[in-house]
Amino acid sequence: MHVAFIGLGVMGFPMAGHLAAKGHDVTVYNRRPLRRDSWINMYGGRGATTPAEAARGAAIVFACVGRDEDVEAVTIGSDGAFETMAKGSVFVDHTTASAELARRLGSVAEENGFSFIDAPVSGGEQGAKNGQLTIMCGGGSDSYAKAQPVMAAYARQTSLLGPVGSGQLTKMVNQICIAGVVQGLSEAMSFARAAGLDVQAVVDVISKGAAQSWQMENRHKTMLEGHYDHGFAVEWMRKDLGICLQEARSNGASLPLTALVDQFYAEVERMNGARWDTSSLFARMEMLRKGRV
Repeated sequence: MHVAFIGLGVMGFPMAGHLAAKGHDVTVYNRRPLRRDSWINMYGGRGATTPAEAARGAAIVFACVGRDEDVEAVTIGSDGAFETMAKGSVFVDHTTASAELARRLGSVAEENGFSFIDAPVSGGEQGAKNGQLTIMCGGGSDSYAKAQPVMAAYARQTSLLGPVGSGQLTKMVNQICIAGVVQGLSEAMSFARAAGLDVQAVVDVISKGAAQSWQMENRHKTMLEGHYDHGFAVEWMRKDLGICLQEARSNGASLPLTALVDQFYAEVERMNGARWDTSSLFARMEMLRKGRV
């Protein structure tokens, strides 16, 4: 299938690569041309100088960029993909963005004869590299049926959760859960150290019971070692939590723990940890335990 991929960051680069590896005819666009050229040298395909050029003639256009304003720029901005998308084509946005923006772009797409799916992902850089992402989708069933087999190139699971915006709302639920779990794990291990326990031995025991979590299994060792370069950065988590809190103000949900953890991540940023991964909440707890904060 002739497809386009817009945004070749740490996630988009391998995701687009999986599409090429599956035999799709891929045209790529990236804001930084050197990154685009590097992808072409690695995977083949074609490069475009604008999102509009990339989208021309594509049956499905994928995007994975940074923030709401970036999504707007590559869709409805000057030389945006929406200018050239064909009737009956599908735009799939893998960016974690606001549900309000997804709904607005969905309406614009419908007015112009093509479809929009908001499809944020979970699984991080390693999930993208290994083709093992979980994709949460919002959109119409027909457009989802067209896009899902193609997204399978880099996904272990894709689900349609409802109309446009539902994917972003589900990703918010995902981030709310992660924030609470990482903070709980950070507090628990810091408490264990303060109590003089062998933290590794404690984790070995409790990870076999109800306290077990993905974060515990995959991050406790690096947290104990003080290594925080293993995934999703704090500054991006704060962006996502800000989206969650804004949506909660709109729908009336109460997110006291999420708001508190967002403040803790702000403290991590002040510790020069904006680029540390989200497990760095433990670094904050250790600083508190040692009386340095």
